[in-house]
Amino acid sequence: MNTPDNEFDPDDNFRHAFDDDDDMDLDDTEALVWNLLVLINPGDEETALRQFAAYRDATGEEGAEPDQVLWAVKDAIDWTSGFCVDGKDAESFIDCVNQLAARYAIEIDWGGDASDEDFMDGAEVPVLMATAYDRLREHGYTLWNWNTGGDAYAGWMALRRDDEGMQQLAAVMGVEIRPGSDAF
Repeated sequence: MNTPDNEFDPDDNFRHAFDDDDDMDLDDTEALVWNLLVLINPGDEETALRQFAAYRDATGEEGAEPDQVLWAVKDAIDWTSGFCVDGKDAESFIDCVNQLAARYAIEIDWGGDASDEDFMDGAEVPVLMATAYDRLREHGYTLWNWNTGGDAYAGWMALRRDDEGMQQLAAVMGVEIRPGSDAF
């Protein structure tokens, strides 16, 4: 199993961030985004910092509107720590998830050859996502997807041991996520 040496408890970073029912402000949102970036870049704070800077550059001093936060994160992490592909683009999904897994020296067995035209003709992103989810779980990772509200599939991977923290963080952020075994 390929996991970073440092133990990280994401719950400690945001558990007490919201002691009342007030609306989140810019600092709260940035803290939550930072926690998400740490979760999806286990053991790679440099990448998380770079993505956080990209997120802040994209959202400016005013920050993103609540419904745009995740899209700004998506732009900052795409093809490095996350994926977002058209619902019919199985080839891009395989390429992107292979790239995410390669960061941790994991090769995914897709159940066929991505360069085989016959295999790709029958390939569907939700089925491939479930396959990737199963293969990544074997290595201690979880593939997540979030509700894009459209025909795209988007998500990220994180350490399996952080599943509960990821679900709690998503709930605090108001982001609807599911494991990759259950695509939106």
